Amino acid sequence: MNSNSSEPAAVHVLNWQWLGRQDYLPTWQAMRALTDARDAATPDQLWGVEHPPVFTQGQAGRPEHLLDAHGVPVVQTDRGGQITYHGPGQAVVYLLLDIRRRHWMVRETVQRIEEAVIRTLARWGIEGVRHPGAPGIYLASSEKISALGLKVRNGCTYHGVAINVAMDLQPFTWINPCGYAGLRTLDMASLGARATVEQVAAAFAEEFAALWQTQGGEPTMRP
Repeated sequence: MNSNSSEPAAVHVLNWQWLGRQDYLPTWQAMRALTDARDAATPDQLWGVEHPPVFTQGQAGRPEHLLDAHGVPVVQTDRGGQITYHGPGQAVVYLLLDIRRRHWMVRETVQRIEEAVIRTLARWGIEGVRHPGAPGIYLASSEKISALGLKVRNGCTYHGVAINVAMDLQPFTWINPCGYAGLRTLDMASLGARATVEQVAAAFAEEFAALWQTQGGEPTMRP
């Protein structure tokens, strides 16, 4: 690995962790704590998880986009975007990144995350596309298959991306997903892909690591 002596060694490292099934609220609290405590030497991290059923509402989320929670917990969180659903069968990867020390802008970061999702889906023969002005990844037939929402604090990101692998999609009909009434969602299994949540999360981590490059250095991803 090449490195610039003026940069901390941590700038070139991504620590990948598969954390398995985790409740949403303590995971969010852990992300905030790490972000508040990190310094210039803190390595960047990707956390892969699968959540029990939960709706999360973005910081500027509008309550009318929650149509009927049907008893599913609703958490008001601090990421960008509107309401979304997390549940079993969905791969969620949280990106705890210091983008300021890498000289990335927020838009560039989002584009790289989206590109990593597109490359991940392609491994299973699925073509993902972007919709201008609507973060996340869609199918050519306009269904959404991946949602994205970040929080940036002091140049560092947390929250991340969700990829629908093989899940009960009905809860998405109880909301206006990401604030869009009538937006349909699909998962990889509906398109014939056979994969586990952990496999998809790990594939995303690999694809994002391949994009984790700046002048003078290449990424090292560590388990």
